[in-house]
Amino acid sequence: MAKLAIVNRDLKRRKTVKLYAEKRANILKILSDVNASQDDKILARIGLQKLPRNSSPVRLRNRCSLTGRPRGVYSKFALGRCKLRDIAMNGNIPGITKASW
Repeated sequence: MAKLAIVNRDLKRRKTVKLYAEKRANILKILSDVNASQDDKILARIGLQKLPRNSSPVRLRNRCSLTGRPRGVYSKFALGRCKLRDIAMNGNIPGITKASW
């Protein structure tokens, strides 16, 4: 199980990303606009640099919702591979059965 501080840090990052998402989208829209002047683009770039680092969605990490494990996470279920297998073997996920041939 991942340390609680690391899981909480990831949750804090998710809140920050959600908080600054609209502002970041507006700045990126200016930067990608072909008709925008060079001065506007420079000001937009400076505004983008002033945003907090953790407001970038690239810094997010998919983690297991039960254990906080960072690797081997199935995004469809938000579970790590170990916990997904345990829950599926108990029959708690509809439509998933153990393969047999």
